[in-house]
Amino acid sequence: MAATKRKRRGDLLLKAKKPKRDGKEAGKPATQPEDVEEEDRNCIPGPVCKGKWKNKERILIFSSRGINFRTRHLMQDLRMLMPHSKADTKMDRKDKLFVINEVCEMKNCNKCIYFEAKKKQDLYMWLSNSPHGPSAKFLVQNIHTLAELKMTGNCWKGSRPLLSFDPAFDELPHYALLKELLIQIFSTPRYHPKSQPFVDHVFTFTILDNRIWFRNFQIIEEDAALVEIGPRFVLNLIKIFQGSFGGPTLYENPHYQSPNMHGRIIRSITAAKYREKQQVKDVQKLKKKEPKTVLPHDLTEDVFAVPAEEKTVEIQWVKPEPKVDLKARKKRVYKRQRKIQQKMNRGNAK
Repeated sequence: MAATKRKRRGDLLLKAKKPKRDGKEAGKPATQPEDVEEEDRNCIPGPVCKGKWKNKERILIFSSRGINFRTRHLMQDLRMLMPHSKADTKMDRKDKLFVINEVCEMKNCNKCIYFEAKKKQDLYMWLSNSPHGPSAKFLVQNIHTLAELKMTGNCWKGSRPLLSFDPAFDELPHYALLKELLIQIFSTPRYHPKSQPFVDHVFTFTILDNRIWFRNFQIIEEDAALVEIGPRFVLNLIKIFQGSFGGPTLYENPHYQSPNMHGRIIRSITAAKYREKQQVKDVQKLKKKEPKTVLPHDLTEDVFAVPAEEKTVEIQWVKPEPKVDLKARKKRVYKRQRKIQQKMNRGNAK
């Protein structure tokens, strides 16, 4: 039986060189079918998936400077869940957003997820089809990363996800456009070199309160139940542009409220409460300063007044006997007994 060698990056098997036959061995018959079966048994099979990688979607995930730790962890979680993604260094705030199209071209990426931080507290997400568009801008809220949640769910790194969308995505045209953009970005291409050939988790996109809620669940094989893995975040749509990171506006969300406006409304509500309390205090002070109104005497008040019974006054002509103080008497008796006892002790001592 000839020895075999394994080729690391391929599905072909290289056989070792056979030794040259002598003249005596030339007349012998070829190897029997039993030897062939043993060779097949010792061969290492090729990969299960022999398809061709046709969908060349590549996603560039990076951010601007000034992001906090939670945003950085969210980016790392998305890169780990999306094997077809690429990373890049942080972009300077002074650069215009059109520069991202050139970065995507240099990185050979046709989709982009860009996190833009403002005021070190507000986070915006851009989903773009580079370089022709369309693109969408979102306000990211309620971020919870994998390390923060510590859920019981788990999935293989690099496995392909199922995408589950709310039925409301098919009702309005701007949601249908976002659905197609999310499918192209978050779905892992089939036969991708870094992906695993099985599906064990689900990305869910739900519309609630005019926002898109993202969740990641594990599929349990036994009963097809779902267990949440993480991360989770909420996308509040701002605008949809025709081009990549700019261009004519296709849709603007009328329900969107900027963080500055939201903070201004909260401050105005608290200020109104404070003003109301101050007004109540001022009214109370004025009431205290006002002179009290004296009501006239009502004649009917004395109708039910009943005079109290008069007690007879007794005059004592004889001086009462003094009260005997028992405590003082006991003290005097104790003093006499002590003195007598002291005298007896002195006489015995002599």
